[in-house]
Amino acid sequence: MYFVHPQIQLKNLIKSKLALVRPVDEKQLRDRLENYFPGKQIVFTDMGRSAFKVILDKLNLEGSEIIMPAYICDIFHPILKEYKIKPIFVDIDANTFHIKLDEIEKKITPETKAILVCHTYGLPLNMEPILSFTRRHNLKVIEDCAHAFGAKVGDSYAGNFGDVSFFSLYKQFPSLRGGMLICPKEWEVSLPKTSFNFRDLISFLNCFAVFAFIFKKFGSSVAGKVVRKEKLPEAGGMNRASLRLFYDFLDDFKESLPKRKESALFFQEKIKELGFEVQNNGSNVFCYLSVLVPESLKDKRHDIVKKLRKYRVFCTRIWHTPIILNEEAQKDYDFNLKDFPNTIDTSKRVVNFPLQNYYKKKDMEEIIKAIKAVLLYTQN
Repeated sequence: MYFVHPQIQLKNLIKSKLALVRPVDEKQLRDRLENYFPGKQIVFTDMGRSAFKVILDKLNLEGSEIIMPAYICDIFHPILKEYKIKPIFVDIDANTFHIKLDEIEKKITPETKAILVCHTYGLPLNMEPILSFTRRHNLKVIEDCAHAFGAKVGDSYAGNFGDVSFFSLYKQFPSLRGGMLICPKEWEVSLPKTSFNFRDLISFLNCFAVFAFIFKKFGSSVAGKVVRKEKLPEAGGMNRASLRLFYDFLDDFKESLPKRKESALFFQEKIKELGFEVQNNGSNVFCYLSVLVPESLKDKRHDIVKKLRKYRVFCTRIWHTPIILNEEAQKDYDFNLKDFPNTIDTSKRVVNFPLQNYYKKKDMEEIIKAIKAVLLYTQN
């Protein structure tokens, strides 16, 4: 069985169970992360969105305009609404899924105070062109690194280029929940503690293939509602169990990243032969193994994802509903969907295929075999 979200192998079961009860030395963890974020303050939050809220507070962005990619998670909508922020959306480059650099400066107004850029799906964005004109316009730069822990541009890791950055650790680690804020050391950030709860138990079980299969097969809608319901409305700290799991799997992640990239690049070459489009860049850390289905099959994207489940290949479609396609956001903000052709096309064609750090070539071959079978069935 193959799943997109982080999985834990059975051989790591004991270590994982101990993580639920063992304490973690936060100072030691921060010292280990110093190599990634030298000279920065590291704050652990319950979710990436909590880190984003702290950023909005500390940068005094309430009531301002923020430039952001149109192709981004719609979870930002309620936060923007809460802070009375007007988003100025920019279309994306169809080949990278990144914000279109040549359109950003045209969108700046006297009310623009910041720009939010996203290292989408783990492919790091070259920040130098953005930093060049944001300095001229005195704009704050926020890096959305939710998919990009460990991604590098040159010799520096994503998260070090902007004024501030934030991560969603559970997208790359089996950490149940958890975000991370990278900010200036002089910031004073105090967050309430959070505890391991039923939502975290569901997330923990979901890290193991047998339970993930049961949830997908019988209880995905129920489990999803539980997870959404128990997400905190206010920013909070990362609970101890999640922090411990991040601590325990940090070295595993670093050691397995070259193998993950190798598997992903092998997959990309094979799937391009089937007409899919991929992100071409060796610096991608592949948080998601994201591709676009062939243009001729975009109306059948959902069917392809559904049929792959029969082969026990469980894909996702992140983001098939980006913020500009959120109906509430369309009511709240004045924009024309015709201005975002690449975003809309990508949302209709994107599929995120399974990729785990421990996958071998034979695993990728099994997934490709399943894709070929589904495509043959779909095209006929």
